[in-house]
Amino acid sequence: MPKGNVKAAGIPSSRQIARPLLAWYARARRDLPWRRSRDPYRVWVSEIMLQQTQVERVKDFFVRFIAAFPDVQALAQAEEHDVLRLWEGLGYYRRARQLHAAAKQLLAEHGGRFPHTVDGLRSLPGIGRYTAGAIASIAFDVPAPIVEANSRRVIARLAGHAKRLDGPSGDTPIWEIAERLVPKTAPGRFNQAVMDLGALVCTPERPLCTACPLAACCVANQTNRTATIPMKAARRETKQLRETAVVVWRGGRVLVERRGPEEWWAGLWDFPRRATSQALAPLGCGKPRRLGRITHTVTHHKITLEIVECAAARAGRTAANRAWVPVAKLATLAMTAPGRRIAGMLEQTSR
Repeated sequence: MPKGNVKAAGIPSSRQIARPLLAWYARARRDLPWRRSRDPYRVWVSEIMLQQTQVERVKDFFVRFIAAFPDVQALAQAEEHDVLRLWEGLGYYRRARQLHAAAKQLLAEHGGRFPHTVDGLRSLPGIGRYTAGAIASIAFDVPAPIVEANSRRVIARLAGHAKRLDGPSGDTPIWEIAERLVPKTAPGRFNQAVMDLGALVCTPERPLCTACPLAACCVANQTNRTATIPMKAARRETKQLRETAVVVWRGGRVLVERRGPEEWWAGLWDFPRRATSQALAPLGCGKPRRLGRITHTVTHHKITLEIVECAAARAGRTAANRAWVPVAKLATLAMTAPGRRIAGMLEQTSR
């Protein structure tokens, strides 16, 4: 029986969609590096990387990360700095820190082995309902549903769910439908097939309904509503910010700061930042010289970053979250994305 407020009428059954969907998946599935094994560790790492990140971008990062940390023990015993350095460029660094923390917990409490249940998996840092369902179904054949960007769209169209999917409870009906649809046989392949269908056929704009194995039982297709289902989420306004990044020189070295726990890019190194109108005196600078300007975005913020350089007017004491580093050694640090761009500028001018 359906749960909550989800009505069964009009919604296809698992039996209706599983056979044609899995037949399509057998011939059309994407060849992705993390799918070459059902190892829960590889599934877990890939799913964390794929959160809010495009598949094509993740591929190379995944291969490098697995080469450096091939199993839970290797990741748990690594230094956080090394984990963040390999994550650099993927963004949302909280994911990397939680991945590292979860590996330590797995090693300490589970002997490096993953729990086989959704609840057990969700007890680990950074693993929510979706990631737990993905690991449980793909690695352990647990009939657990998953809802992410692609499967959310497929499920909404299949069921003709024409309501907004944003907000705290927007996904609840989709989860209820997904739970009804996931089969007991090959649930992992089924979940991956739904994701691939959303990525390759049931796309956000102009879905390829004539090539869809589920077109005959899709409510949105049958009622000509694929253009309006799912309803688009309300767009968040982008805030414009201006800041100054300061390259402070002292004896052939530059000053870098480690970002604090409550800041963007927590734990990563960056050049000191100041609001554009703020004096540079606290950094002990001499007269600054303009180096350039870059723009970057962080979670609905567009930041225009003026870059200046200056010589340290005095030596002073170096705080615990600061370090003086030769330009050639900046490549060894885990740095913020704009910090890495500034480091690249310095490397070019110092050659």
